[in-house]
This record gives sequence, structure tokens and C-alpha cells, in this order.
Amino acid sequence: MHVAEIIAGKGEPVFSFEFFPPKSDEGERNLRAALSALGPLEPDFVSVTYGAGGSTRDRTVELTKWIKQDLGIEAMAHLSCVGATREELCGILDGLEDAGIDNVLALRGDPPRGETDWKPHPGGLHYSTELAALISDRYPFCVGAACFPEVHPEAEDLAHDLRFLREKVSAGASFAITQLFFDNELYFQFVGEARAAGIEIPIIPGIMPITDVGQIKTITGMCQATIPAPLLEQLELRAGDPEAVLQLGVSYATLQCAELLARGAPGIQFFTLNRSPATRAILAALKLLRPWAGRLAAGAAAGEG
Repeated sequence: MHVAEIIAGKGEPVFSFEFFPPKSDEGERNLRAALSALGPLEPDFVSVTYGAGGSTRDRTVELTKWIKQDLGIEAMAHLSCVGATREELCGILDGLEDAGIDNVLALRGDPPRGETDWKPHPGGLHYSTELAALISDRYPFCVGAACFPEVHPEAEDLAHDLRFLREKVSAGASFAITQLFFDNELYFQFVGEARAAGIEIPIIPGIMPITDVGQIKTITGMCQATIPAPLLEQLELRAGDPEAVLQLGVSYATLQCAELLARGAPGIQFFTLNRSPATRAILAALKLLRPWAGRLAAGAAAGEG
């Protein structure tokens, strides 16, 4: 089923998990354990990342197939322009279509490890807009796009970034998932500016529960996301106590998600880092508290009036 149809038809927020293809047998065992633990929470879909430089391309396809066919969970494959010709990209898409996959997240992708500058593959594509157009023109997939509440690192400014997102929509993207962020106002301001720019697709916030101080500093440094100063201060006070960091990370993400959903976000994409405990605790709490219920009730009352 298409993710855009799931969002439109559910009537409540959608919840999804992002995983990355493991590179070892131990990593695969950890991933299977995480999926087994998170499965009972009934995610609306699961997405599988595509390694830098296309380094996990085959594993991405195989893992997406396994989630869809064996686990019976709606799956979305990430696909990037990195390291592949147009013909090779079509070959990957052919395989996904044959496997019954319905959703693809179209990305430009990051440079391969050790490289800093983006260089298109000879015979390949330059931009995610080109990939979205290729998919939409030739295949029946629902196409998703990435977006950036703190502006893409290579964009001149927010206006430039939003023009590019609008081009993704014109090329066929029917929903978007944000880069991680820790200040909800960044998300709401971005969505407001997107709507003012004529971008009407659902924009799902991407949330990464903090479980390790050093790790989150590395990740935010790579994607140029910011950690609010008060949160960073509290994390650093607990840096020597992993359990305390985990408790704060879970608490903060739960409050962050609750506010996002209460104020109208269409769902949450959890960046799980292939682990289940933090995401499981947060999503279980959200489903118990249902912070979006008041908003839906108010909307229904307004409709009756």
C-alpha cells in the first residue's frame, strides 16, 4: 500500500521506523531482534536506508523484501543517485517492483566514505528531483522525499531549499520525511513556510531518540543539525552515566513527539539506529496517551458545526 494512502486514510497519526542494512552477521541478528520487539507496536511502515556511496545497495533491497514479504509490514526502500547509472537504478527499481514493494524514498545521497564533494556518477543522475521523476514516469511506486527543517547544508537559504522541495513534489513526491531535529519550533516554522510556498504534501517529522552523547554529537555534526543548549548541557552532565543519558533521551523524545502530534504533525518517523528499547518505550507511551486525540476531536466538532 502507498504511504501517501496510509497517511490519508488512517485518520490518526502514522508511525514508522527507519533501519539500516547490517554489515555483519551480528548486526543482522540485532536487527532481527529489534524488528521482532517493535513488530507488536504495529508500525504503519518501515523504511530501509541506502548506504553512503550505495555501499549497502543489495542489502537494502533484500532487507526491504524480507520486511514486506516475510514480516508482512509495509516497507519502503531508500534509493539514492550515488554510484549508479540510470540503467542500474532502473534495475534496482525493477527488482523492487517484482518483489511487491510499493514505496521508494528518492534521495540524491551523500558522497562515498572518505569523500567530501558530491560528484554524480557518469551516466547517472545529478539530483533527487531527477530520481523522483524517473521513478514517477516509469514505475507505480509512491515516491517520498527528504526535507530539512534547519535547511540543507548545501542550500543557500530556506527559500532556495523550499524551491527545491517544490520541484521534488512536481517530480512526483507525495510525502516528505524531515531530517532529525530537537527543537519542535524548527519543524512548525518549516511546515508553515512550506505551506506558504504552495507545498501541501504531508511532512512527517523524523525523530532520533538520544541514547549516547558522543554518538548524537557525531550524527548532528555530520548532518549539521543542532542540539538546543539546555538539552546539550543536561546530556553532558550525564555523559558518564549511560543509563541516565538513555532515560533523558527517552523522556525528551516522548515529550517532543507528544507536542508534535498534539499540534498537527501527521505522524512520526523514528530513526532507530537498529535498536528497539528507546523507540519501543516512546511509542508505547504515545499510543497510551494519544496526545493527538484532542486535536482530532476538535476537528470533528468543528466539522459538525
